[in-house]
Amino acid sequence: MSAELFVDVTPKELTIALLENKRLAELRKELSDVQFAVGDIFLGKVKKIMPGLNAAFVDVGYEKDAFLHYLDLGPQVRSLQKYVSMAKAKKGVIALHKLKPESDINKNGTISDVLVSGQEVLVQVAKEPISTKGPRLTSEISIAGRNLILIPFSDRVSVSQKIEQAEERNRLKRLLLSIKPKNYGVIIRTVAEGKRVAELDKELRTLVKRWEESALRIKDTRAPGLVMGEIGRTTAFLRDIFNPSFHSIYVNDENTYKEMKDYVELIAPGREKIVKFHEGSVPLFDKFGIEKQIKASLGKTVSFKSGAYLIIEHTEALHVIDVNSGNRSKSSSSQENNAMDVNLAACDEIARQLRLRDMGGIIVVDFIDMQDQEHRQRVFDRMKDAMDSDRTKHNILPLSKFGLMQITRQRVRPEMHIDTAETCPSCLGTGTISPSVLFSDKIEQALRFVAQKQKIKKLTLWVHPFLYAYIKRGFPSLAMRWRWNHGFGLKIVSSDSLAFLEFKITDHKNKKIDLS
Repeated sequence: MSAELFVDVTPKELTIALLENKRLAELRKELSDVQFAVGDIFLGKVKKIMPGLNAAFVDVGYEKDAFLHYLDLGPQVRSLQKYVSMAKAKKGVIALHKLKPESDINKNGTISDVLVSGQEVLVQVAKEPISTKGPRLTSEISIAGRNLILIPFSDRVSVSQKIEQAEERNRLKRLLLSIKPKNYGVIIRTVAEGKRVAELDKELRTLVKRWEESALRIKDTRAPGLVMGEIGRTTAFLRDIFNPSFHSIYVNDENTYKEMKDYVELIAPGREKIVKFHEGSVPLFDKFGIEKQIKASLGKTVSFKSGAYLIIEHTEALHVIDVNSGNRSKSSSSQENNAMDVNLAACDEIARQLRLRDMGGIIVVDFIDMQDQEHRQRVFDRMKDAMDSDRTKHNILPLSKFGLMQITRQRVRPEMHIDTAETCPSCLGTGTISPSVLFSDKIEQALRFVAQKQKIKKLTLWVHPFLYAYIKRGFPSLAMRWRWNHGFGLKIVSSDSLAFLEFKITDHKNKKIDLS
Protein backbone atom coordinates (compact mmCIF):
# COMPACT_ATOMS: atom_id res chain seq x y z
CA MET A 1 0.00 0.00 0.00
CA SER A 2 1.23 3.50 -0.84
CA ALA A 3 0.07 6.49 1.19
CA GLU A 4 0.07 10.21 0.45
CA LEU A 5 -0.85 13.10 2.74
CA PHE A 6 -2.17 16.47 1.53
CA VAL A 7 -2.38 19.50 3.82
CA ASP A 8 -4.41 22.46 2.60
CA VAL A 9 -3.95 25.55 4.79
CA THR A 10 -6.14 28.65 4.42
CA PRO A 11 -6.43 31.66 6.76
CA LYS A 12 -9.64 30.23 8.29
CA GLU A 13 -9.37 26.46 7.88
CA LEU A 14 -6.97 23.54 7.88
CA THR A 15 -7.86 20.46 5.79
CA ILE A 16 -5.87 17.22 5.89
CA ALA A 17 -6.52 14.42 3.39
CA LEU A 18 -4.95 10.95 3.52
CA LEU A 19 -4.89 8.92 0.30
CA GLU A 20 -4.15 5.20 0.32
CA ASN A 21 -3.41 3.72 -3.11
CA LYS A 22 -4.67 7.02 -4.64
CA ARG A 23 -8.03 6.63 -2.87
CA LEU A 24 -9.31 9.02 -0.20
CA ALA A 25 -9.12 7.21 3.17
CA GLU A 26 -9.29 9.96 5.82
CA LEU A 27 -10.31 13.60 5.81
CA ARG A 28 -10.03 16.10 8.63
CA LYS A 29 -11.23 19.70 8.58
CA GLU A 30 -10.56 22.10 11.43
CA LEU A 31 -10.81 25.83 11.95
CA SER A 32 -7.39 27.43 12.17
CA ASP A 33 -8.17 28.86 15.63
CA VAL A 34 -9.66 25.62 17.00
CA GLN A 35 -9.71 25.31 20.78
CA PHE A 36 -10.44 22.45 23.15
CA ALA A 37 -8.83 19.79 20.96
CA VAL A 38 -8.16 16.27 22.25
CA GLY A 39 -4.90 16.33 24.25
CA ASP A 40 -5.09 19.97 25.41
CA ILE A 41 -4.39 20.36 29.14
CA PHE A 42 -6.30 23.00 31.13
CA LEU A 43 -6.38 24.32 34.65
CA GLY A 44 -10.11 24.27 35.26
CA LYS A 45 -12.43 25.20 38.09
CA VAL A 46 -15.09 22.85 39.46
CA LYS A 47 -18.46 24.56 38.98
CA LYS A 48 -20.92 21.91 40.15
CA ILE A 49 -20.80 18.46 41.76
CA MET A 50 -23.45 16.04 40.48
CA PRO A 51 -23.73 13.11 42.96
CA GLY A 52 -26.48 11.44 40.90
CA LEU A 53 -24.12 11.21 37.90
CA ASN A 54 -21.03 10.69 40.09
CA ALA A 55 -19.45 13.46 38.05
CA ALA A 56 -18.56 17.14 38.10
CA PHE A 57 -19.00 19.99 35.65
CA VAL A 58 -15.76 21.92 35.19
CA ASP A 59 -15.22 25.37 33.69
CA VAL A 60 -12.32 25.26 31.19
CA GLY A 61 -13.29 28.40 29.29
CA TYR A 62 -15.74 26.81 26.86
CA GLU A 63 -19.26 28.28 26.52
CA LYS A 64 -20.60 25.15 28.25
CA ASP A 65 -19.07 23.50 31.30
CA ALA A 66 -17.06 20.37 30.55
CA PHE A 67 -17.95 16.94 31.97
CA LEU A 68 -15.60 15.03 34.31
CA HIS A 69 -16.77 11.61 35.52
CA TYR A 70 -15.38 9.94 38.65
CA LEU A 71 -13.99 7.04 36.59
CA ASP A 72 -12.05 9.56 34.46
CA LEU A 73 -10.25 11.06 37.46
CA GLY A 74 -7.58 8.36 37.38
CA PRO A 75 -6.32 6.43 40.43
CA GLN A 76 -3.56 8.97 41.17
CA VAL A 77 -5.74 12.11 41.17
CA ARG A 78 -4.78 12.96 44.78
CA SER A 79 -1.10 12.97 43.77
CA LEU A 80 -2.02 15.27 40.87
CA GLN A 81 -3.87 17.66 43.20
CA LYS A 82 -0.90 17.73 45.57
CA TYR A 83 1.43 18.49 42.65
CA VAL A 84 -0.80 21.35 41.39
CA SER A 85 -0.92 22.88 44.89
CA MET A 86 2.88 22.73 45.13
CA ALA A 87 3.27 24.19 41.61
CA LYS A 88 1.00 27.11 42.53
CA ALA A 89 3.04 27.87 45.64
CA LYS A 90 6.57 27.33 44.34
CA LYS A 91 8.80 28.79 41.64
CA GLY A 92 10.73 26.54 39.27
CA VAL A 93 10.17 23.02 38.01
CA ILE A 94 8.98 20.51 40.58
CA ALA A 95 10.85 17.23 40.16
CA LEU A 96 8.09 14.67 39.91
CA HIS A 97 10.42 11.81 40.81
CA LYS A 98 10.93 13.42 44.23
CA LEU A 99 7.20 13.71 44.94
CA LYS A 100 5.83 11.36 47.57
CA PRO A 101 2.70 9.95 45.93
CA GLU A 102 -0.65 9.95 47.70
CA SER A 103 -2.76 6.80 48.02
CA ASP A 104 -4.94 5.84 45.04
CA ILE A 105 -8.64 6.67 45.16
CA ASN A 106 -11.23 3.93 45.63
CA LYS A 107 -12.58 2.59 42.32
CA ASN A 108 -16.09 2.52 43.79
CA GLY A 109 -15.87 5.94 45.47
CA THR A 110 -17.90 9.07 44.84
CA ILE A 111 -16.95 12.35 43.18
CA SER A 112 -17.69 14.37 46.36
CA ASP A 113 -14.92 12.42 48.17
CA VAL A 114 -12.34 13.91 45.81
CA LEU A 115 -13.62 17.27 44.45
CA VAL A 116 -15.49 20.26 45.86
CA SER A 117 -17.11 23.22 44.11
CA GLY A 118 -14.68 26.06 43.41
CA GLN A 119 -11.63 23.78 43.47
CA GLU A 120 -8.97 24.15 40.79
CA VAL A 121 -8.17 20.92 38.95
CA LEU A 122 -5.75 19.99 36.17
CA VAL A 123 -7.64 18.24 33.36
CA GLN A 124 -7.10 17.06 29.80
CA VAL A 125 -9.61 17.09 26.93
CA ALA A 126 -10.59 13.47 26.14
CA LYS A 127 -13.46 14.31 23.76
CA GLU A 128 -14.05 17.53 21.86
CA PRO A 129 -17.34 19.49 22.11
CA ILE A 130 -19.97 17.72 19.99
CA SER A 131 -23.43 19.06 19.16
CA THR A 132 -24.91 20.59 22.35
CA LYS A 133 -22.36 19.00 24.69
CA GLY A 134 -19.23 20.56 26.12
CA PRO A 135 -15.85 18.79 26.18
CA ARG A 136 -15.36 15.56 28.11
CA LEU A 137 -12.38 15.62 30.45
CA THR A 138 -9.98 13.30 32.22
CA SER A 139 -7.54 13.93 35.08
CA GLU A 140 -5.35 11.03 34.02
CA ILE A 141 -2.90 13.21 32.11
CA SER A 142 -1.06 11.67 29.16
CA ILE A 143 1.46 13.16 26.73
CA ALA A 144 1.68 11.34 23.41
CA GLY A 145 4.86 10.85 21.42
CA ARG A 146 5.67 8.86 18.32
CA ASN A 147 6.67 5.62 20.09
CA LEU A 148 5.60 6.27 23.69
CA ILE A 149 2.82 7.83 25.72
CA LEU A 150 3.97 9.36 29.00
CA ILE A 151 1.59 9.20 31.99
CA PRO A 152 2.75 11.33 34.96
CA PHE A 153 1.95 10.07 38.51
CA SER A 154 1.82 6.43 37.41
CA ASP A 155 4.53 3.79 37.67
CA ARG A 156 3.01 1.27 35.29
CA VAL A 157 4.53 0.24 31.95
CA SER A 158 2.17 -1.34 29.42
CA VAL A 159 2.69 -2.50 25.83
CA SER A 160 0.33 -2.16 22.85
CA GLN A 161 -1.62 -5.37 22.28
CA LYS A 162 -0.92 -5.07 18.55
CA ILE A 163 2.70 -6.08 19.29
CA GLU A 164 2.02 -9.82 19.25
CA GLN A 165 5.45 -11.43 19.81
CA ALA A 166 5.87 -12.16 23.53
CA GLU A 167 9.66 -11.84 23.32
CA GLU A 168 9.45 -8.32 21.84
CA ARG A 169 6.79 -7.26 24.36
CA ASN A 170 8.98 -8.40 27.25
CA ARG A 171 12.06 -6.70 25.77
CA LEU A 172 10.30 -3.36 25.44
CA LYS A 173 8.78 -3.59 28.91
CA ARG A 174 12.12 -4.40 30.57
CA LEU A 175 13.80 -1.64 28.59
CA LEU A 176 11.31 1.05 29.65
CA LEU A 177 11.25 -0.08 33.27
CA SER A 178 15.03 0.41 33.36
CA ILE A 179 15.10 3.94 31.87
CA LYS A 180 11.88 5.65 32.98
CA PRO A 181 12.02 8.09 35.92
CA LYS A 182 10.12 7.38 39.13
CA ASN A 183 6.44 8.45 39.24
CA TYR A 184 6.11 8.28 35.46
CA GLY A 185 4.14 5.60 33.66
CA VAL A 186 4.60 4.69 29.99
CA ILE A 187 2.44 3.11 27.29
CA ILE A 188 4.55 1.61 24.51
CA ARG A 189 2.89 2.19 21.12
CA THR A 190 2.80 -0.28 18.23
CA VAL A 191 5.37 1.64 16.16
CA ALA A 192 7.96 1.13 18.93
CA GLU A 193 8.35 -2.50 17.85
CA GLY A 194 12.02 -3.17 17.06
CA LYS A 195 13.20 0.27 18.24
CA ARG A 196 16.52 0.58 20.06
CA VAL A 197 17.02 1.90 23.57
CA ALA A 198 18.76 5.11 22.46
CA GLU A 199 15.79 6.21 20.32
CA LEU A 200 13.23 5.40 23.01
CA ASP A 201 15.31 7.05 25.73
CA LYS A 202 15.61 10.24 23.66
CA GLU A 203 11.84 10.41 23.12
CA LEU A 204 11.14 9.68 26.78
CA ARG A 205 13.38 12.58 27.86
CA THR A 206 11.62 14.87 25.37
CA LEU A 207 8.18 13.95 26.77
CA VAL A 208 9.33 14.44 30.35
CA LYS A 209 10.73 17.85 29.39
CA ARG A 210 7.35 18.83 27.81
CA TRP A 211 5.59 17.89 31.04
CA GLU A 212 8.05 19.85 33.20
CA GLU A 213 7.72 22.92 30.95
CA SER A 214 3.94 22.76 31.26
CA ALA A 215 4.27 22.42 35.06
CA LEU A 216 6.11 25.75 35.09
CA ARG A 217 3.06 27.42 33.57
CA ILE A 218 0.66 26.15 36.24
CA LYS A 219 1.80 28.82 38.72
CA ASP A 220 0.94 31.73 36.40
CA THR A 221 -2.21 30.18 34.90
CA ARG A 222 -5.47 31.52 36.18
CA ALA A 223 -8.36 29.07 36.06
CA PRO A 224 -9.88 28.53 33.59
CA GLY A 225 -6.77 28.60 31.40
CA LEU A 226 -4.73 26.54 28.94
CA VAL A 227 -1.62 24.97 30.45
CA MET A 228 -0.36 22.94 27.49
CA GLY A 229 -1.78 22.61 24.00
CA GLU A 230 -1.42 19.53 21.83
CA ILE A 231 1.41 19.84 19.29
CA GLY A 232 0.48 21.27 15.89
CA ARG A 233 -2.62 19.61 14.40
CA THR A 234 -0.81 18.43 11.27
CA THR A 235 2.17 17.16 13.26
CA ALA A 236 -0.11 15.30 15.69
CA PHE A 237 -1.96 13.67 12.77
CA LEU A 238 1.34 12.70 11.15
CA ARG A 239 2.67 11.36 14.46
CA ASP A 240 -0.23 8.89 14.68
CA ILE A 241 -0.36 7.70 11.06
CA PHE A 242 3.18 7.92 9.64
CA ASN A 243 4.61 4.62 8.43
CA PRO A 244 7.07 3.36 5.77
CA SER A 245 4.30 3.31 3.12
CA PHE A 246 4.30 7.14 2.97
CA HIS A 247 6.00 8.39 -0.19
CA SER A 248 4.65 11.97 -0.50
CA ILE A 249 3.40 14.73 1.80
CA TYR A 250 2.21 17.87 0.01
CA VAL A 251 1.73 21.16 1.90
CA ASN A 252 0.65 24.55 0.51
CA ASP A 253 1.72 26.68 3.49
CA GLU A 254 5.39 27.53 4.04
CA ASN A 255 5.35 27.52 7.87
CA THR A 256 3.45 24.20 8.03
CA TYR A 257 5.81 22.78 5.40
CA LYS A 258 8.88 23.60 7.54
CA GLU A 259 7.18 22.23 10.67
CA MET A 260 6.29 18.92 9.00
CA LYS A 261 9.67 18.56 7.31
CA ASP A 262 11.44 19.01 10.65
CA TYR A 263 9.15 16.46 12.28
CA VAL A 264 9.67 13.83 9.56
CA GLU A 265 13.42 14.38 9.87
CA LEU A 266 13.08 13.75 13.61
CA ILE A 267 10.99 10.54 13.42
CA ALA A 268 12.38 9.15 10.15
CA PRO A 269 15.87 10.57 9.45
CA GLY A 270 16.68 10.65 5.75
CA ARG A 271 13.04 10.69 4.61
CA GLU A 272 12.37 14.41 5.00
CA LYS A 273 12.49 14.79 1.20
CA ILE A 274 9.02 13.24 0.91
CA VAL A 275 7.61 16.52 2.31
CA LYS A 276 6.98 18.79 -0.68
CA PHE A 277 5.87 22.40 -0.87
CA HIS A 278 3.00 22.99 -3.30
CA GLU A 279 3.17 26.21 -5.30
CA GLY A 280 1.11 27.49 -8.20
CA SER A 281 -2.30 29.00 -8.87
CA VAL A 282 -4.17 25.66 -9.05
CA PRO A 283 -5.51 24.73 -5.57
CA LEU A 284 -3.79 21.72 -4.01
CA PHE A 285 -6.92 19.57 -3.76
CA ASP A 286 -7.97 20.41 -7.32
CA LYS A 287 -4.58 19.54 -8.81
CA PHE A 288 -4.56 16.04 -7.34
CA GLY A 289 -8.27 15.34 -7.84
CA ILE A 290 -9.05 15.22 -4.11
CA GLU A 291 -11.95 17.68 -4.32
CA LYS A 292 -13.73 15.35 -6.78
CA GLN A 293 -13.18 12.38 -4.48
CA ILE A 294 -14.60 14.34 -1.53
CA LYS A 295 -17.80 15.18 -3.41
CA ALA A 296 -18.16 11.61 -4.71
CA SER A 297 -17.53 9.94 -1.33
CA LEU A 298 -19.39 12.07 1.21
CA GLY A 299 -22.94 12.22 -0.13
CA LYS A 300 -25.99 10.41 1.22
CA THR A 301 -25.65 7.77 -1.55
CA VAL A 302 -22.25 6.13 -2.11
CA SER A 303 -21.65 3.74 -5.03
CA PHE A 304 -19.01 1.09 -4.52
CA LYS A 305 -19.15 -1.90 -6.94
CA SER A 306 -20.93 -2.90 -10.14
CA GLY A 307 -23.96 -0.73 -9.47
CA ALA A 308 -24.28 -1.57 -5.75
CA TYR A 309 -24.52 1.39 -3.34
CA LEU A 310 -24.88 2.46 0.29
CA ILE A 311 -27.42 4.84 1.79
CA ILE A 312 -25.97 6.60 4.84
CA GLU A 313 -28.27 8.43 7.28
CA HIS A 314 -27.16 10.32 10.38
CA THR A 315 -29.23 11.00 13.50
CA GLU A 316 -28.42 12.35 16.96
CA ALA A 317 -28.65 8.87 18.48
CA LEU A 318 -26.99 6.67 15.84
CA HIS A 319 -25.89 6.25 12.22
CA VAL A 320 -27.72 3.91 9.83
CA ILE A 321 -26.20 2.36 6.70
CA ASP A 322 -28.36 0.46 4.21
CA VAL A 323 -26.69 -1.85 1.67
CA ASN A 324 -28.38 -2.11 -1.75
CA SER A 325 -27.46 -4.28 -4.72
CA GLY A 326 -28.84 -1.72 -7.20
CA ASN A 327 -28.60 -2.60 -10.88
CA ARG A 328 -25.61 -4.93 -10.60
CA SER A 329 -24.27 -5.89 -13.98
CA LYS A 330 -22.41 -8.91 -12.58
CA SER A 331 -24.86 -11.42 -11.22
CA SER A 332 -23.79 -14.56 -9.35
CA SER A 333 -25.23 -18.04 -9.80
CA SER A 334 -27.94 -17.47 -7.20
CA GLN A 335 -29.60 -14.73 -5.21
CA GLU A 336 -27.83 -15.93 -2.04
CA ASN A 337 -24.39 -15.72 -3.67
CA ASN A 338 -25.21 -12.36 -5.20
CA ALA A 339 -26.21 -11.02 -1.76
CA MET A 340 -22.98 -12.33 -0.24
CA ASP A 341 -20.83 -10.75 -2.98
CA VAL A 342 -22.47 -7.35 -2.47
CA ASN A 343 -22.24 -7.59 1.32
CA LEU A 344 -18.55 -8.53 1.23
CA ALA A 345 -17.75 -5.57 -1.04
CA ALA A 346 -19.90 -3.32 1.16
CA CYS A 347 -17.76 -4.20 4.20
CA ASP A 348 -14.68 -2.60 2.60
CA GLU A 349 -16.58 0.57 1.66
CA ILE A 350 -18.28 0.84 5.06
CA ALA A 351 -14.92 0.58 6.87
CA ARG A 352 -13.59 3.34 4.59
CA GLN A 353 -16.64 5.54 5.18
CA LEU A 354 -16.36 5.23 8.97
CA ARG A 355 -12.78 6.50 8.84
CA LEU A 356 -13.49 9.10 6.19
CA ARG A 357 -16.47 10.69 7.97
CA ASP A 358 -15.06 9.92 11.44
CA MET A 359 -18.44 8.47 12.41
CA GLY A 360 -18.66 7.66 16.11
CA GLY A 361 -21.17 6.22 18.55
CA ILE A 362 -23.56 3.49 17.40
CA ILE A 363 -23.60 2.44 13.74
CA VAL A 364 -26.26 0.00 12.49
CA VAL A 365 -25.68 -1.67 9.10
CA ASP A 366 -28.59 -3.29 7.27
CA PHE A 367 -26.99 -5.87 4.98
CA ILE A 368 -28.86 -7.70 2.21
CA ASP A 369 -30.56 -10.76 3.75
CA MET A 370 -28.61 -14.03 3.65
CA GLN A 371 -29.94 -17.39 4.81
CA ASP A 372 -26.67 -19.33 4.92
CA GLN A 373 -24.96 -19.05 8.34
CA GLU A 374 -21.54 -19.58 6.73
CA HIS A 375 -22.11 -16.55 4.48
CA ARG A 376 -23.16 -14.43 7.47
CA GLN A 377 -19.97 -15.44 9.28
CA ARG A 378 -17.86 -14.53 6.23
CA VAL A 379 -19.39 -11.03 6.18
CA PHE A 380 -18.66 -10.61 9.90
CA ASP A 381 -15.03 -11.75 9.44
CA ARG A 382 -14.60 -9.47 6.41
CA MET A 383 -15.83 -6.45 8.38
CA LYS A 384 -13.37 -7.17 11.21
CA ASP A 385 -10.50 -7.47 8.70
CA ALA A 386 -11.55 -4.27 6.89
CA MET A 387 -11.56 -2.33 10.16
CA ASP A 388 -8.18 -3.59 11.36
CA SER A 389 -6.54 -0.47 9.94
CA ASP A 390 -8.92 1.83 11.88
CA ARG A 391 -6.94 3.41 14.74
CA THR A 392 -10.10 4.49 16.57
CA LYS A 393 -11.36 2.12 19.27
CA HIS A 394 -14.29 0.08 17.97
CA ASN A 395 -16.35 -3.04 18.60
CA ILE A 396 -18.25 -5.16 16.04
CA LEU A 397 -21.09 -7.61 16.74
CA PRO A 398 -22.10 -10.52 14.46
CA LEU A 399 -25.14 -10.14 12.22
CA SER A 400 -28.49 -10.52 13.99
CA LYS A 401 -31.28 -12.73 12.67
CA PHE A 402 -32.64 -9.62 10.92
CA GLY A 403 -29.38 -9.15 8.96
CA LEU A 404 -28.31 -6.14 11.06
CA MET A 405 -24.75 -5.55 12.23
CA GLN A 406 -24.07 -3.28 15.20
CA ILE A 407 -20.80 -1.37 15.44
CA THR A 408 -19.66 0.99 18.18
CA ARG A 409 -16.85 3.39 17.39
CA GLN A 410 -15.30 5.83 19.83
CA ARG A 411 -16.38 9.40 19.23
CA VAL A 412 -13.75 11.98 20.18
CA ARG A 413 -14.54 14.81 17.75
CA PRO A 414 -17.50 15.97 15.65
CA GLU A 415 -18.36 13.81 12.66
CA MET A 416 -17.08 15.02 9.28
CA HIS A 417 -19.92 16.53 7.26
CA ILE A 418 -19.50 17.89 3.74
CA ASP A 419 -22.48 19.38 1.91
CA THR A 420 -22.38 17.77 -1.54
CA ALA A 421 -25.71 19.21 -2.75
CA GLU A 422 -25.78 22.39 -4.85
CA THR A 423 -28.53 24.98 -5.23
CA CYS A 424 -30.30 24.86 -8.59
CA PRO A 425 -28.54 27.44 -10.80
CA SER A 426 -31.81 28.36 -12.56
CA CYS A 427 -34.13 29.04 -9.61
CA LEU A 428 -31.52 29.40 -6.80
CA GLY A 429 -33.58 27.07 -4.62
CA THR A 430 -36.85 29.02 -4.82
CA GLY A 431 -38.65 26.59 -7.12
CA THR A 432 -39.46 29.38 -9.61
CA ILE A 433 -37.37 30.73 -12.48
CA SER A 434 -36.80 34.49 -12.45
CA PRO A 435 -36.15 36.58 -15.56
CA SER A 436 -32.69 35.51 -16.72
CA VAL A 437 -29.71 37.78 -16.20
CA LEU A 438 -26.49 36.65 -17.79
CA PHE A 439 -24.24 35.35 -15.05
CA SER A 440 -21.19 36.74 -16.80
CA ASP A 441 -22.67 40.24 -16.34
CA LYS A 442 -22.92 39.60 -12.60
CA ILE A 443 -19.25 38.61 -12.45
CA GLU A 444 -18.24 41.66 -14.51
CA GLN A 445 -20.17 43.96 -12.15
CA ALA A 446 -18.40 42.43 -9.15
CA LEU A 447 -14.98 42.83 -10.78
CA ARG A 448 -15.73 46.45 -11.72
CA PHE A 449 -16.91 47.19 -8.16
CA VAL A 450 -13.69 45.80 -6.67
CA ALA A 451 -11.44 47.60 -9.16
CA GLN A 452 -13.16 51.01 -8.98
CA LYS A 453 -14.53 51.23 -5.44
CA GLN A 454 -11.86 49.30 -3.55
CA LYS A 455 -8.99 50.42 -5.82
CA ILE A 456 -7.59 46.90 -6.26
CA LYS A 457 -5.89 46.43 -9.61
CA LYS A 458 -4.63 42.83 -9.43
CA LEU A 459 -7.46 40.33 -9.07
CA THR A 460 -7.92 36.56 -9.16
CA LEU A 461 -11.33 35.19 -10.12
CA TRP A 462 -12.17 31.67 -8.88
CA VAL A 463 -14.95 29.84 -10.76
CA HIS A 464 -16.34 26.36 -11.43
CA PRO A 465 -14.49 24.48 -14.26
CA PHE A 466 -17.49 24.85 -16.61
CA LEU A 467 -17.54 28.63 -16.15
CA TYR A 468 -13.76 28.72 -16.48
CA ALA A 469 -14.04 27.16 -19.94
CA TYR A 470 -16.82 29.59 -20.91
CA ILE A 471 -14.91 32.69 -19.75
CA LYS A 472 -11.64 31.64 -21.41
CA ARG A 473 -13.01 30.43 -24.75
CA GLY A 474 -12.66 32.29 -28.05
CA PHE A 475 -10.69 35.34 -29.12
CA PRO A 476 -11.11 37.79 -27.65
CA SER A 477 -12.36 35.87 -24.63
CA LEU A 478 -14.58 37.36 -21.91
CA ALA A 479 -11.56 37.60 -19.62
CA MET A 480 -9.65 39.64 -22.22
CA ARG A 481 -12.57 41.99 -22.75
CA TRP A 482 -12.92 42.58 -18.99
CA ARG A 483 -9.22 43.47 -18.74
CA TRP A 484 -9.41 45.89 -21.70
CA ASN A 485 -12.67 47.55 -20.61
CA HIS A 486 -11.77 48.12 -16.97
CA GLY A 487 -7.97 48.25 -16.88
CA PHE A 488 -7.19 45.74 -14.15
CA GLY A 489 -4.94 42.68 -14.00
CA LEU A 490 -7.11 39.57 -13.97
CA LYS A 491 -6.22 35.92 -13.43
CA ILE A 492 -8.87 33.18 -13.84
CA VAL A 493 -8.58 29.99 -11.70
CA SER A 494 -10.70 26.85 -12.04
CA SER A 495 -11.84 25.30 -8.73
CA ASP A 496 -13.78 22.04 -8.23
CA SER A 497 -14.78 23.11 -4.72
CA LEU A 498 -17.12 25.85 -6.04
CA ALA A 499 -20.75 25.28 -7.02
CA PHE A 500 -21.76 25.68 -10.68
CA LEU A 501 -22.74 29.37 -10.44
CA GLU A 502 -20.55 30.32 -7.51
CA PHE A 503 -17.47 32.52 -7.70
CA LYS A 504 -15.07 34.37 -5.46
CA ILE A 505 -12.53 37.14 -5.98
CA THR A 506 -9.19 37.40 -4.18
CA ASP A 507 -6.44 40.01 -4.15
CA HIS A 508 -2.73 39.53 -4.90
CA LYS A 509 -2.22 38.12 -1.38
CA ASN A 510 -4.91 35.48 -2.00
CA LYS A 511 -7.23 37.14 0.52
CA LYS A 512 -10.94 36.85 -0.28
CA ILE A 513 -12.61 40.18 -1.10
CA ASP A 514 -15.96 40.98 0.49
CA LEU A 515 -18.44 41.91 -2.25
CA SER A 516 -21.25 43.06 0.05
